[in-house]
Amino acid sequence: MNDRQRKKIDFSRINAVAQGILIGLIAGVVVSVFRLLISHGLLLVQWFFRQANQHYWLLGVWVVISVLLTLLIGHWLKQTPEIKGSGIPQVEGQLMGEVEYQWWPVLWKKFVGGVLAIGSGLFLGREGPSIQLGATVGQGFAAGRKISGNKRRILIASGASAGLSAAFNAPIASSLFILEEVYHNFSTMVWITALASAIAADFVSTFFFGLTPVLHISYVHALPLEQYGWLILLGLLLGLFGRLYQLVVLRVGAWYHKLKWLPDEYNSLIAFILLIPVGLFLPQILGGGNQLIVSIGGRAPGIMILLIVFVVRFIYSMMAYGTGLPGGIFLPILTLGAVLGALFGQVLVAWHLASPAVVPIFTITAMAGYFAGISKAPFTAILLITEMVGTLQHLMPLAVVSLIAYLTVDVLGGTPVYAAMLEQSLQKAHHGQSQPVTQLEFPVFENAIIDGQQTRDVNWPEGTLLTEIKRGERVIVPHGDTVIRLGDTLLLNVPQKRLSHVRRKMKQLTGE
Repeated sequence: MNDRQRKKIDFSRINAVAQGILIGLIAGVVVSVFRLLISHGLLLVQWFFRQANQHYWLLGVWVVISVLLTLLIGHWLKQTPEIKGSGIPQVEGQLMGEVEYQWWPVLWKKFVGGVLAIGSGLFLGREGPSIQLGATVGQGFAAGRKISGNKRRILIASGASAGLSAAFNAPIASSLFILEEVYHNFSTMVWITALASAIAADFVSTFFFGLTPVLHISYVHALPLEQYGWLILLGLLLGLFGRLYQLVVLRVGAWYHKLKWLPDEYNSLIAFILLIPVGLFLPQILGGGNQLIVSIGGRAPGIMILLIVFVVRFIYSMMAYGTGLPGGIFLPILTLGAVLGALFGQVLVAWHLASPAVVPIFTITAMAGYFAGISKAPFTAILLITEMVGTLQHLMPLAVVSLIAYLTVDVLGGTPVYAAMLEQSLQKAHHGQSQPVTQLEFPVFENAIIDGQQTRDVNWPEGTLLTEIKRGERVIVPHGDTVIRLGDTLLLNVPQKRLSHVRRKMKQLTGE
């Protein structure tokens, strides 16, 4: 037998990309329709409140609608608690092996519940739910093909990437967000599948919404070098406000829980009713904030108006998210960042320290900085805003502000907000079904304790089994004398009940 006969062609990556593309196309359609319905719902609600300014009896209609929505969505939350909130912590938990749920009830209830909650004008984002919708499509695809284990998680991650890509038309940043913040894995098979899925989903969403970037802000001046010192101050302020955001958003659910007269599933009634004054006086700021960001970027209002908008949106977004409605904080975070950036720029202009022409630059960079601090995903923040705004001129200001905001939150003891939300949910009663054993991947980083050791000499966490080592293009079945090298990816079978302990132990061993 010659060498050509011995050599087998490996189609695994081509197959993974093909599956990612198919999932991306399906998720792209689902999320694009989701996004379209929400935008039409928001326009309808804004029109409704403008009419209510002239016909006050319509406010009674809104109260009735609020009660009906509360009862309906509350019933779904009680039946399927996995549709609660953003959905990103649930997806992250699923990829970590900590959470499991049935895909079909989550898919349709998250879709309909998200349209009703976000489209009603509440300050909730569509991006978190879009990630969960895409991930659920990937889960359903895996279930239909009877794919399990690590390959199943890759498909779920690719669906999540597709969901965010269709929501933001940002395929590169979407792939990176899933790798950096959700999956925490940069292996080749994961990123090529996620990227293929994101590109396919973005291709679909352009048919619905066109090629114009989601947050297209036009400006002609780059930030002068002598103004870069202000970026450091802006990053510090964003870090401080970002840490404040983390503290409040992680506690607001507990504050609602203290309302003994109202079951947790029906807390949304408070948010719906209290939306009335905002709808009557500031209907243009309703919703996740996409329209508001573009408006502020084009022509920023005065200092007092921006301050009022920030306070109102901060309070009401917390109220809405704390109810557990199917809606996220992704876009609301970017909106608050944009308002803070515009406010910062307008103050500098008022004090004759900057030109009005650079205010849009502070608006754009503050979006990235605020998100980088709260999510602690700076690379995603930089790429995301670059793709959403549609220009490369602001890369250096984005990097400076994102890094300073990230470090400020880190010094203040902040953790990635979605990971913190997942930790909170895992402390509560576990819902759904769990498998007794799951598979986890651990890359070997520089200065890892196990670098250069034979597998028999490693003090592996109790109950784990090393089943595979990925080394570049090779897949190694380990033996006792197999030497672990820097850059390897270790695949371990882990008992379901010991996931947290194993993850902490492996971080010490692999140098993460």
